[in-house]
Amino acid sequence: MKKGLAVLAMVLAFLAAASAQETALAANNVPSTKTEKADHSSVTISETGPIAGVGPSYVIGAEDTLFVAVWKEPDLTMTLPVRPDGMISLPLVNDVPAAGLTPMQLAGVVSERLKRYVASPRVTVVVTQIKPQRIYVLGEVTHTGAIPLQENMTFLQALASAGLTPFANTKAIYLLRTENGQQRKIAFNYRQVIKGGDVARNILLKPGDTIVVP
Repeated sequence: MKKGLAVLAMVLAFLAAASAQETALAANNVPSTKTEKADHSSVTISETGPIAGVGPSYVIGAEDTLFVAVWKEPDLTMTLPVRPDGMISLPLVNDVPAAGLTPMQLAGVVSERLKRYVASPRVTVVVTQIKPQRIYVLGEVTHTGAIPLQENMTFLQALASAGLTPFANTKAIYLLRTENGQQRKIAFNYRQVIKGGDVARNILLKPGDTIVVP
């Protein structure tokens, strides 16, 4: 009898400790995983929320890691990286452009494509890991190559960081930007902008932008 009571006490103590640990993890927002049942199939769902600094306006970049969840569709729910070409690959819909979109925009694109296969798909996209964001400056600048992308960095600020050489053709500078899998060329007349003309050209930069200074 005493032995049975001792075993029971040990079990209750173990359950209490486990419960306390779960509460502590939740209170400190420690990421965890759990298995939920959906349509009698189990799927491991990451509970990690959006990482620090990722708000609704965050623009997904190449080599970020995303958690894409489709409600009640465990086979379509997964964590995957954004490829260097800015695309992700999902079952049924194959390649989907992700770089250049916000998580909400990407969820809308995936949802629209899934409508052919899933009734009223509900898609959630969460950024779980961010690759350090960079832009690139090439040509007649003092410092060529990658530059860390600061928050709200403008075209002029990037050029100031790179430094123009005396041989730079400041009237022919341009930016290459990939959006929705397509590359755009945006002209930038440096002299005109610094004189106060066409200041709208001094745009905010995005991850992966490439500035070319002839």
